[in-house]
Amino acid sequence: QLQASGGGLVQAGGSLRLSCAASGRTFSNYVMGWFRQAPGTEREFVAAISIGSGSTYYADAVKGRFTISRDNAKNTMYLQMNSLKLEDTAVYFCAADRSPLISTDLRSYDYWGPGTQVTVSS
Repeated sequence: QLQASGGGLVQAGGSLRLSCAASGRTFSNYVMGWFRQAPGTEREFVAAISIGSGSTYYADAVKGRFTISRDNAKNTMYLQMNSLKLEDTAVYFCAADRSPLISTDLRSYDYWGPGTQVTVSS
């Protein structure tokens, strides 16, 4: 089971840190990812991190502003979001993929948690 938290309301240019806590199983052997979905749009890839944290991958829209990380000892993943923009407003979801390869395709991910709302205001 995955649970995302840390969302909230922030002004443009501000920062938020999302957390994704895993329970019920150990996700240290899973690729982990963040996705987001704005109203009226499809869920889109944001970032992913490999099992050993050696590789990360970002959507172009967030590259240079967001940083994904994980602490396998705590069974937790993070998304540090800086320089937030209005267009970052969405529900953010964390997910786990049993495949060892990083994927940007949400269909590759096997486990999902409920999302956390991020709202960026002007």
